[in-house]
Order: sequence, then structure tokens, then C-alpha cells
Amino acid sequence: MDLPWGDARTVQFVTNVGLVTTNGPFGNNIMAAEWTHQVSYSPGLITVCVGRNKATEANIHDSKEFGVSLAALDQAGLSHIAGNSSGKTVDKIAVLKELGFKFFPAKKIKVLLVKEAVLNMECRLVKEMVLGDHTMFVGEVLQAVLNAGKEPLAYHQTKYWKLGTTLPKPSEKEKEKIQKLLEKYNK
Repeated sequence: MDLPWGDARTVQFVTNVGLVTTNGPFGNNIMAAEWTHQVSYSPGLITVCVGRNKATEANIHDSKEFGVSLAALDQAGLSHIAGNSSGKTVDKIAVLKELGFKFFPAKKIKVLLVKEAVLNMECRLVKEMVLGDHTMFVGEVLQAVLNAGKEPLAYHQTKYWKLGTTLPKPSEKEKEKIQKLLEKYNK
């Protein structure tokens, strides 16, 4: 079965807004990637899933590296531009710079990173895998810099969101009950 983009079922996921930056056959490029995830603590590994035949896919495949910037609340416009045009036909970096968004060169790889993003990571490609209509790239994080005080932009139901109220974890009494049940049903 297919799960098409924009379907009432697929828009139920809540994700971050990853801004994937690359440099390769299509020059410096940026794309918004809803499917950007940390998959390992040690070593630090990040995955990005990129649509097939995209400029970003070609750039990563060629260069074997990519940057990931997690978008901040004030970067919804940047994300919109990065995600709604192709690096094959538009110099999105030039458009974004003209709109006042800023970039800086990465230290360990040859890509630009997004200034004022919540988190900027520089990744070396360690694995590439075709999964359906996307390619999953796994990158080892060579450097990660947190921009303290910035809040991440969230994406849900094809809209941008600000994270809000936190919900409590189970109380100590509930945790004790859970622990007793875990012990009771221990295999």
C-alpha cells in the first residue's frame, strides 16, 4: 500500500525540520527534510531521507558529505523556500541570502551551514540505501554545535508549529506500580 504525501494518515507524524545542506554537481544547495533523525549516540549517526533524483541526492552521492541544521522558530520562511523548489533549477542559497538569511562555511566538510539554526551538524556519509521512493543517507557526525536559547521548529499536518506545554512523566507511585508489573512479568 502507498502512504502518499499530504494524506490524512501521513500528516499525523510530528517531526523536526532538518535543513540539509550539500555541495556537489548542483553546487551549494539546501533542502528541507522532514525525515531527519539521530539513529546512534556512539558513534553519533544522523539519517536524512531524500527523494529520488533530487539535487540533494546527487550532491550527497557525489561528495559523500552533508550538513544538517535543525530549523529554529524564526526559520519557517527559510524552510518553505528550501522545501518547495529544486536545487536543479533554482539557486536557493542565493534566494535565501537575498531575503536576509545567513550561512557560514562548515569547518570539517565543504558545505554551508545555516546561521542561527538550533543545531548545526557536519556529517560524513557512511551508508546509502534506497528505500522505496527515497534514498536514506546515514552520516557520522564530525562536529555538532548547539545554538543555546534557540527553539526548534516542528512540523505536523503540513504546518509549522512551536512546541508548547510539556506533559508530566508518570508519578513516583505510578513508576513503582509499573516496576512491580515488569518484575512480575519478567521472562
